[in-house]
Amino acid sequence: MTSRRNFLKGSTAIATGIVFCSCGLLERAHAQGAPSAALPVTMNGKKVKTIDVHSHCHFREAGALLGEEGPKIQVPSVRGAEEAFIEIDKRLKAMDGQAVDMEVLSINPFWYAKDRELAGQIVKLQNEKLAELCASKPDRFAAFASLTLQAPDLAVQELDTAVKKQGLKGAAIGGVVNGVEFSDPKFHPVWAKAEELGVPLFIHPQGVPELGKRQSGNGWLFNTIGNPLETTIALSHLIFEGTLDKFPGLKVIAAHGGGYLPSYADRSDHACMVGPTGCNPEIKLKKQPSEYLKQLYFDSLIFSPEAIRHLAAQVGPGQIVLGSDYPYPWQLHPVDHIFACDSLSDEQKMAVLGGTAARLLNVQV
Repeated sequence: MTSRRNFLKGSTAIATGIVFCSCGLLERAHAQGAPSAALPVTMNGKKVKTIDVHSHCHFREAGALLGEEGPKIQVPSVRGAEEAFIEIDKRLKAMDGQAVDMEVLSINPFWYAKDRELAGQIVKLQNEKLAELCASKPDRFAAFASLTLQAPDLAVQELDTAVKKQGLKGAAIGGVVNGVEFSDPKFHPVWAKAEELGVPLFIHPQGVPELGKRQSGNGWLFNTIGNPLETTIALSHLIFEGTLDKFPGLKVIAAHGGGYLPSYADRSDHACMVGPTGCNPEIKLKKQPSEYLKQLYFDSLIFSPEAIRHLAAQVGPGQIVLGSDYPYPWQLHPVDHIFACDSLSDEQKMAVLGGTAARLLNVQV
């Protein structure tokens, strides 16, 4: 297998005895001046096009449609928020520093609770801006469309336009829409359109506000626990309600490694046997609940090589794609993070770094 020495430009890491085995050690290594991967990324003499499917942006014009509320939503009190308003040269420099060839941009939904007309205006503007940005640097940027999911008929039209006319690569969606789960039949036309177009839906959670009191206190638990939990719930409904059986060709990418579900998936296989009264006998799944994870995709934003090893063991290495959450500084060196995974072969690392995403998004490598 290609060594870290060959992959990382230079030998400082080896000379200092740093072991790249966890996010914490990796960040400390870079703080101490250890070299990180640089463009172009190569493995065994082959160039690897690195594609980050989990990167964010905002457009001030969209926030302006909300008046005074807009800046509060678009610029929360978290690190990196201002950088979501992309300055191209600055973003490209950051991508170069991360060894990321291409970012697939998305915007976390903040319009689901708005009326159809206003939400539609926000989505239309954002999709136009995303298309314009990607067209300006097609080798560096792609994007997931925004959708007015609270109005599924409009969302179907938006997705069709985004893919066929604007060149966007799929759509980014939340984890629930105003308390209505994605398994609800009202959303079936949207999933059918995505399946027809052959494009992925990127699920990015928004937290579980119903748990507000219990998530209060130290630790930013609304995000730390709440975001992965929402993804876990969303995926579980898609599985147990038979939605993935109805749309077997639907491509779903789940942020943050799919939340907690892949770490405890086998429990789902026992649920209806142990608690049959909590299950609907009229819903007969075509396979074991945990088996559906093998048809979903998951980003790599789970921080450690051991977490990647377990995720790959559960869902298959071919279902993992690169994700950083940039500009929010969860994982500033996502390529190094994958290369540190000794459990993956070189071919598997190449797939995670960009090969799988290129196939999903129909991007040339």
